[in-house]
Amino acid sequence: MNNIMNLSRKFKQIILALPFVLLFLPLQAQETDSSLLTIDRLFDDMLSAKSFRPVKWLEEKSSYAILEGAKDYYKGYKEVVSYDLKTGERNVMIPAWRLIPPGYSSPISIEDYYFTKNYSHALIYTNSVLQEFGGNTGDYWVLDLLLWDWYKVGREMPDRSLRNAQFSPDGKMVSFVFENNIYAEDLRAFTIYKLTSDGSEKIINGQMNTCNTSALNSSLEKNGRSGYAWSPDSKYIAFVQKDNSVVPDFYMINNTETQYPEIIKFPYVKVAQQLPGNKVGITDFKGKELKWLDVPGESLDYIWQMEWKPNLNHLILQTLPRSQKQLDFYLATVDGKLRKIHTENEREWVETNNIQWVSKGTKFIHTSERDGWVHLYLKSENDNTDALLTPGNYDIIYVYGVDEKNGWIYIMASTDNPTQRYLYRVSMDGKGTLQRITPANFQGTNSYQFSSDLKYAIHIYSSMETPPEYRLISLPDHREVRILEDNGELKEVLEKMNRVPTEFFKVDIGNGVKLDGYCIKPPDMDPNKKYPLLYYIYGEPWGQTVLDKWDGMRYLWHLMMAQKGYVVMSIDPRGTPSPQGSNWRKVIYGQLGWLAAQEHAAATRIIPKQFPYIDPTRVGIYGHSGGGQMSLNLIFRYPELYHVAMPSSFVSHQKFYHPAYQERFMGQLDDNIEGYQKGSPITWVHNLKGKLLIIHGTGDSNVHYQSFESMINELVAHKKEFSMMSYPNRNHGLREGINTQYHLYTLRTNYLLNNLPPGPK
Repeated sequence: MNNIMNLSRKFKQIILALPFVLLFLPLQAQETDSSLLTIDRLFDDMLSAKSFRPVKWLEEKSSYAILEGAKDYYKGYKEVVSYDLKTGERNVMIPAWRLIPPGYSSPISIEDYYFTKNYSHALIYTNSVLQEFGGNTGDYWVLDLLLWDWYKVGREMPDRSLRNAQFSPDGKMVSFVFENNIYAEDLRAFTIYKLTSDGSEKIINGQMNTCNTSALNSSLEKNGRSGYAWSPDSKYIAFVQKDNSVVPDFYMINNTETQYPEIIKFPYVKVAQQLPGNKVGITDFKGKELKWLDVPGESLDYIWQMEWKPNLNHLILQTLPRSQKQLDFYLATVDGKLRKIHTENEREWVETNNIQWVSKGTKFIHTSERDGWVHLYLKSENDNTDALLTPGNYDIIYVYGVDEKNGWIYIMASTDNPTQRYLYRVSMDGKGTLQRITPANFQGTNSYQFSSDLKYAIHIYSSMETPPEYRLISLPDHREVRILEDNGELKEVLEKMNRVPTEFFKVDIGNGVKLDGYCIKPPDMDPNKKYPLLYYIYGEPWGQTVLDKWDGMRYLWHLMMAQKGYVVMSIDPRGTPSPQGSNWRKVIYGQLGWLAAQEHAAATRIIPKQFPYIDPTRVGIYGHSGGGQMSLNLIFRYPELYHVAMPSSFVSHQKFYHPAYQERFMGQLDDNIEGYQKGSPITWVHNLKGKLLIIHGTGDSNVHYQSFESMINELVAHKKEFSMMSYPNRNHGLREGINTQYHLYTLRTNYLLNNLPPGPK
């Protein structure tokens, strides 16, 4: 009886405890394994690297400014904060509570800001709105930092309608572009001067290039080139006028934001179509005296640089003809006199320059590939002297600045490893003296933001496994003044993850050609078994994927796929912008999309021999934009090697794209019809055997949805099965809209899992 009662009591205890057990067990099951990645974790803020940009150097104050979150009542809003370079003392220059213009109830969001030279006023950009074509417009405010008064720039214009506002060098005026005309506003008399009056949908003043989608225009944006510029004495403005009258309008449809479809149109030049006209004018700041420069029309097809010489009213122009095989340097005075001071010619295409003036403005340092490498030359403005300053078998990737007083030029280069980047200084004496400044312990990719006096810099370091680290350093000793951001929290999370170091390698495809690649292996891989291979590719002249550099979300997704049982690789074929000499980069001229695919396929045949754990029957590939085009070329042309492809935002036929990019690398369509056909993936659709997922945004103003629909038609015509995903109104990067990137990464993940089974065999 006692035993029965004891059993009864124990049974009751178990029953009473059961709800707690049931509650506890699901909680245990839901706990995240910190060593493994999931789609949800990819989008967790804990895995997002913190940045320390943009920094604005305040030279006269020996400090720098940056946007930081407010720490008081206005927490959540940004304010402008400066730090002393030597002491690190923090000073709030523009507190959040001061960032409330008339009519506002809370601080505005600063998207960019600029100071006058004496730091008495700030120009603040806010409320930007993305235009379907031609970048952003927004509001600009001038804030008096002494009286804390606000003044809205272009007060007579509609809200959110201005672009590219600038202080004049003396800080007394501010200029801007509105409805494709240039205006200048006197901040003392509050008078607005209209400098151009012919702006329209087709006549565009003050924009360097109205197609911001091409490689050339990406360069312009990246290097801060503007469509107009103040003279150093604040009396004149030079500007570009673009005439799109001959350019057909391209149309897109927005089906989702209004009850009836909205038609979007913008001028867009395609391969073999007539280019818009370009003119360069110089006007006084009131718009009363306008002179057009007499630049030869053919030379003005593309404008690379238009800026004034330091401290002189001389305008420097760099222009290219349609072929982009010649770069002309012109010098103009405010009275319209023009002369050519230099020309660069190349058999394929000429790389653009960022010149540095020296010797009190009588000479300039520029780059040239005339000896097969990107090197620096010292050119006199007044004669044909053009001396080589940097002999040697290496490419100069970027010029940071010239220390003329001490005879040094600071450059970015990579003399031994094309997957990495380091800071060097080279002597101006032309003897090739090259000194590495970046310390040996920063192995990977290093970039710098220099102060104008070249005494300090923000050093940004990262590697494939190391998120960005930001340091303030002094130069030339590269001494660390202080750490600005080390992403320590993210590093702690990464240390707990189940991963193995990325392996960088070379694959020899014969004929003396060795391609760079990287490999991310499954962390628990059995080398005696076979694993599926997933390639990430770009493969075109605008991007290098095999870099020892933090790649953010893409690296983390690759790591997640490796944890699921995939080997992830990327290989750069020739033609990518790797610092291995101009022959390496320009061998693809006239055969874009053809030669690179051929070389990638050659590497894919060798990879299973070089890496015996690769299963050659399970090979997938994906890429975006040019990488999407390359993915299609590979699965279509080499169906025996590639079994799954997931291209996004791709060009299906090269004739659909902009000539600034396509003709640069392919030449004119009439001269290379066969090359355009062979390099376009739509030509090879009939060969498809594997699984294909194609992805595109219907609002892509760069690579138009036209490419996607043309590919669909061709696949259907050849009775090919495929999957597809259209993202309504998303542009080229597929980032607009709630959870678009989350959906995209989930889509790719599930497609791979279902069509390229992971894990060993």
